[in-house]
Amino acid sequence: MDAAGDSVECDFALFAPHSATHGLSQMVLRTDVAGMPLEWIDYREAARIYHQEQVAYTCGSLLYRLYGGVSSVSGRRTVLEVNSIIATVGHTGNPGNTRHDYVPPLNNETLFRRDAYLCMYCAGRFPGRELSRDHVRPFSQGGHDVWTNVVAACRRCNNAKAWRTPEQAKMQLIAVPFTPTYAEYIFLKGRRVLADQMEYLQAHFPRSSPLHDRIAHWLS
Repeated sequence: MDAAGDSVECDFALFAPHSATHGLSQMVLRTDVAGMPLEWIDYREAARIYHQEQVAYTCGSLLYRLYGGVSSVSGRRTVLEVNSIIATVGHTGNPGNTRHDYVPPLNNETLFRRDAYLCMYCAGRFPGRELSRDHVRPFSQGGHDVWTNVVAACRRCNNAKAWRTPEQAKMQLIAVPFTPTYAEYIFLKGRRVLADQMEYLQAHFPRSSPLHDRIAHWLS
């Protein structure tokens, strides 16, 4: 926003270093003022936050340069530079900080990403459409639909295991299921995470998080 107070909540022309690959679909990582990850936002929400002067500082690389209207007073055009990571002031809205018992919602998309699209029985890598949610301890034996009791499984392994536990089916898990922290969940929700955003999020993972090795494997 320039000195005349031009609004950036208008139609934007765009120059973005990543535009050739991602265009306006690339999401911005929003954090609180302490640097804790909060959510993914699109360029419109980022522009609104900048316009309302809620940005405390920025990190990462220049993602978008947004051009708004021309000031009738100064004759200058509003130019707004949006980085890949922005820290905001005010209420954090981060349940991972305010609630010690917070558990991220469970869905197949984030589950498969947690397990790196690997079948946790045969270790094969599959597209999401060929994976299923397997309950390690089945409902019929007292199991629950929670992060620590579900794994990604290919259809063949899921059918072979059926209603049994891995021990009963003589099948072995290649990794122990775990509940993601809030920072891990934000990463898992990201559809296209840039390298600087990934590095930033990893710094907030527990040291023992299996995601460190899984991300390194993805990048290798």
